Amino acid sequence: MLEGNKSVLSLGAHPDDAEFMCTGTLALLRQRGWQIHIATMAPGDCGTVQYTREEISRIRKGEAAKSAAMLDGKYHCLESGDIFILYERPQLLKAIEVVRKVRPRIVITTSPSDYMVDHEMASKLAQTACFCCGVVNVETPGAEPFEPIPHLYYMDAVEGKDKLGTELKPSMIVDISSVMNLKERMLCCHESQRDWLLKHHGMDEYVNMMKMFSQKRGGQIGRPFGEGFRQHLGHAYPQDNILQKELGDLVHTM
Repeated sequence: MLEGNKSVLSLGAHPDDAEFMCTGTLALLRQRGWQIHIATMAPGDCGTVQYTREEISRIRKGEAAKSAAMLDGKYHCLESGDIFILYERPQLLKAIEVVRKVRPRIVITTSPSDYMVDHEMASKLAQTACFCCGVVNVETPGAEPFEPIPHLYYMDAVEGKDKLGTELKPSMIVDISSVMNLKERMLCCHESQRDWLLKHHGMDEYVNMMKMFSQKRGGQIGRPFGEGFRQHLGHAYPQDNILQKELGDLVHTM
């Protein structure tokens, strides 16, 4: 049982996914005594135009660990490959294993509909990993099954829209104004990504892009900055909003 346990796991696709979409909320939880874990399916091994796969993986994992340390947290890489995050047995077992090792009460993952399939696959892997954390016939050596299913939340999609450009509205927005400076410093740990995004995406506003979207979400609740989430409320998953219970008036339901 997880009663009394205060661990939260962000399970994304790539290093910096959490920093763009949920580390403000993680910082608020940390202030309230929660233990922070940030995991990614891949090390970001294709996000470069100048390094080998091995070199950029080492760099990006180091950047992610430095960012997580700002919340006294731990970074986990599940060592899938960029572009090849698949919903298949080996990668699913890795996701189940990290959930079982962390034993979180809250899991935050990428949007099930997003601009990039890697994000969508990470979302599906996290959903099943939460559902299967207590299934004893799914074996993960070194990580024991546990109950109950964690609370599962989805981050905003990038730019707040799905692959067809349709706006995805959050069901809640967390006021992160008080920790926005920390969220920005955490994103700035990912120094290797500026050059990559400039050359591949034509973007030279790495931090400003995050701040502008956070301002958009904050403006929807009359606050400077915010992060949007949707809660997974399917059968067998927890139905109460633990984020609202923990963060109180900072969580605005839509």
